[in-house]
Amino acid sequence: QVQLAESGGGLVQPGDSLRLSCAASSSISAYGMGWFRQAPGKEREFVSRITMSGKKSLYADSVKGRFTISRDNSKNMIFLQMNSLKPEDTAVYYCVASSGRRTATIFEPNFYDFWGQGTQVTVSS
Repeated sequence: QVQLAESGGGLVQPGDSLRLSCAASSSISAYGMGWFRQAPGKEREFVSRITMSGKKSLYADSVKGRFTISRDNSKNMIFLQMNSLKPEDTAVYYCVASSGRRTATIFEPNFYDFWGQGTQVTVSS
C-alpha cells in the first residue's frame, strides 16, 4: 500500500508557472508514476507518466512542451513542473502510482493502483 500526498497547487495567472510535488509514504522505486487531472464537469484525464527509472516520460498532447515530470526515488517523490499555464489547465491534479499489473492502458485511470487526494490548480486572470 502506497499513500500519495500532492502539494503545490494554487491560483496563478495565465503564463505563470507552478511546481507540483507528490510525496509517497513508502518506496516508489517499483512503480511507474504519473499525474492525472480533472476539471469541473469533465472526466479525469491523463497528463503525464514517468517510468520507474525516470529515464522515460510521456505527456498528453495538451501539455507537451510546457509540463515536465520528474522523480526522486531516494526521497519517494515525484514532481510536475508546469510552465506557460493556461486557463484550460485549471483542474484538480492527482498523483498516481502503477505496479503495471492491471490490464488497462497507461492513459486510463484504471491502470493505476494508488491515487492521492489531489491538489487544485486554478489559472485565471
